Amino acid sequence: MILEFSVKNFLSFKDKVTFSMIANSNNGLDNNYITINDKKILKTSAIYGANASGKTNIFKIIDIVIKMLKKSNNNDVFDKLPIIPFKFDDSINNSSEFEIKFIVNNIRYVYGFIADKNIIYEEYLYYYPNGRETKIFDRTNKNNYSFSQKEFKILNDIAIKNAPNKFFIASATNWNYEKTKIPYKFLTQDINVFYNISDIQENALKEYFINDDKLRKFTLEFLKKADFNIIDYKVIEVDIPKELMPNMFKENKILTAIFKHKDSNLELTYEEESKGTQIIFSFIPFIMDAINNKKVSMIDELDRSLHPYLVEMIVELFNDTDINKSSSQLIFDTHDTNLLKQNILRRDQIWFIEKNPDNGVSDLFPLSDFKVRKDENIEKGYLLGRYGAVPFIKNDFILWEEK
Repeated sequence: MILEFSVKNFLSFKDKVTFSMIANSNNGLDNNYITINDKKILKTSAIYGANASGKTNIFKIIDIVIKMLKKSNNNDVFDKLPIIPFKFDDSINNSSEFEIKFIVNNIRYVYGFIADKNIIYEEYLYYYPNGRETKIFDRTNKNNYSFSQKEFKILNDIAIKNAPNKFFIASATNWNYEKTKIPYKFLTQDINVFYNISDIQENALKEYFINDDKLRKFTLEFLKKADFNIIDYKVIEVDIPKELMPNMFKENKILTAIFKHKDSNLELTYEEESKGTQIIFSFIPFIMDAINNKKVSMIDELDRSLHPYLVEMIVELFNDTDINKSSSQLIFDTHDTNLLKQNILRRDQIWFIEKNPDNGVSDLFPLSDFKVRKDENIEKGYLLGRYGAVPFIKNDFILWEEK
């Protein structure tokens, strides 16, 4: 489970910001968090903000970090890292920073790095067995490494082989070092980021094509509960006419879905269904995977083409202790203000992103930073701009007519 992550000088986040899934001491909505080692960890969090405020950048940064770690061992010594610093001042010449704190098997880990597109300057991994901080490795000045005396020999041999543009956590894991395997797996396999809808749809159809019985049962129950009137589906391969086949396709086949509706003998294809049906059908395999396998799902624009009640249903799935027995996490951004109710989300589950219009810098802060009464209408307060993170629409727009 993610505890918190921090970023600095990465995309629109010039200054350090920290996003936390650690619940505060306030009581209420006890199903929305789990207690591990005396820490209350939230299962869901929602991020709000105006368009172009930097919400999607949060998901892009996590996705970039995951992909960098996954690909690290295959990097050529001259390969560039896909790190994008803040571009609107001298920060573009500075390195970027990232840190994430998380729990796996009831043990807390802290991993972080400082890097630019050419070099990893600092990198570190600590863990807390029995609650006490223990260093796994600490990397400074590109290639100066520090390990515990007990682990020095094995890790130093790996460090000698490591390149300035390769992450040591990936290299050590690749050389079968036990203590980096668990955190590396969490960072590269147990956090799923969804912000490119085309990729989501393509990968979902691949999952359905396997025709797993558990996924079929979960999907049909989900669609029934969500009132989609769909009683069955199948995913098939279809041929693409050669004259319509884009150059990007190596094969002349694609996957598509066919849906059977209640009280009808007609079948509709995936393309004939509504955008909302396509979106939710694409999300379902990953929702099930997260809930069953204790993963973190990070979804950009969870509410795209979905009714507010359906978005609320998805959030409730993750908060429901009877369904989400593994306490998987859902982090998402949305414009759906229907969720801004204190009987749905706690104040520490609601976050805002606001961009300074003068310098383009994004800031990130929780609702719990504000004094909010227990009976306060949060939705109304947000729409009135009480907490910031809303667009300020000017009323002096002039439509120029061509003379």
